[in-house]
Amino acid sequence: MVDVSDHDHNATAIEAPQPDIDTSDTVTLWRPVGQAELDLVAASGWRAWAPPVPDQSTFCAVLDRRYAVKISRERIVPAEGVGYVTRFAVERSFLERYESHHADCRDEREYLIPAAEVADLNAHIIGAIMEDADYRGPVGDSEFTDAEAALGRPLPGPWRSYLQGRSWFRRGWMTTGEYVWLNTPREMLELHDAWADSTRRHPGIAIIGGDGSREQLVLDLRSDPAPVLLVDIVSDGWGSGTRQANDVGQLIDRIETGEFAFDFEE
Repeated sequence: MVDVSDHDHNATAIEAPQPDIDTSDTVTLWRPVGQAELDLVAASGWRAWAPPVPDQSTFCAVLDRRYAVKISRERIVPAEGVGYVTRFAVERSFLERYESHHADCRDEREYLIPAAEVADLNAHIIGAIMEDADYRGPVGDSEFTDAEAALGRPLPGPWRSYLQGRSWFRRGWMTTGEYVWLNTPREMLELHDAWADSTRRHPGIAIIGGDGSREQLVLDLRSDPAPVLLVDIVSDGWGSGTRQANDVGQLIDRIETGEFAFDFEE
């Protein structure tokens, strides 16, 4: 398990509004985690943290979402292939027992809760622990080779570069309040097979993401550069699609800054 108390500061992070920690009865905290820890949270019904592993004396949570994203992308993803950012609210009166520390002599602040007191922390969490973002490691060449062979045409270079970078945004919340989900090339082909009739009604389609429901973010590979459109997968053809970005590079930029929002009307 990665120790999130030791980290560097190089990854691009989504800017997020920070909680007003002076006027609320609760404080919003963020914690970067790996798959094993997230699975334990899920097993609790998204209500409790498991105690830290024996070699970790404290439970760390931070006050800045951007800082949690950095840790997830720079430390956890390279070590485990997947990293998450979680969010949860804690009663302010409970946190007043502890002092927030400046992490690594920087502006970011964190709380270090003794391992023996995590159960007490859990008793003062308000609501559910939320998975806020999911980041993944590089996608292999074989996935792109298989996808391009099935499509009969190449995928845009910026899309390949993004998914084969050190870490990429898999799914989660934008600062606009939108939920975005991106697909690997293998997942794209699985969706094409599952919706074969609809795929045939959209020649040149590549389903690269969506909103977690029936609205799909797709590339129209008939054009170069391929525009990004929002398509209802049960629609009759391209006529009902709405443009979301002029090309996939523009989409990536807006996702990385957290500024992407679905446009349902052109």
